[in-house]
Amino acid sequence: MNATIPTILIVDDNATNLKLASIVLEMEGHAVVRAVDAEQALQLLDDLVPDLILMDIGLPGMDGLTLARRLKATASLSGVPIVALSAFAMKGDKERAMAAGCDGYITKPIDTRRFPQQVQSYFRSGEPA
Repeated sequence: MNATIPTILIVDDNATNLKLASIVLEMEGHAVVRAVDAEQALQLLDDLVPDLILMDIGLPGMDGLTLARRLKATASLSGVPIVALSAFAMKGDKERAMAAGCDGYITKPIDTRRFPQQVQSYFRSGEPA
C-alpha cells in the first residue's frame, strides 16, 4: 500500500463507466489501476495490494460478488475495503453485496460531484460518510 497516494483498483466491464470513474479519481490524486473482469483483476492482484477496490457486481464470467468473497478469503487482501458498484438499484442488492464481503455500495451512474467524497470515506473509516 502507498501511504501518500492511495491506489484504487476499479473492476468494471463497461468501458465508459471504467474511464469516467478512473478520470474522476485520478483528478483527485489517486493512483488508479483498471481491470475489465474478475480474471484480469485476479492477475493484477497477484502483484498488487490496493488501498481500495471498486467493483461492478455485474461482471461477465465470475461476477463481482463471487470475486468479493474470494478476495475476502485471501489473507493478503482480506483487509482491503471493497465497494460494490452497481447499476442494479433493486431492493436487496446492497444487502447481498454486504453479505458477500463488500464494505460499501455505490449506485451507478456515479454522481461525479459526490463520487470522490464517497470513495474517500472508505479510506478514513471503512464506512460510508
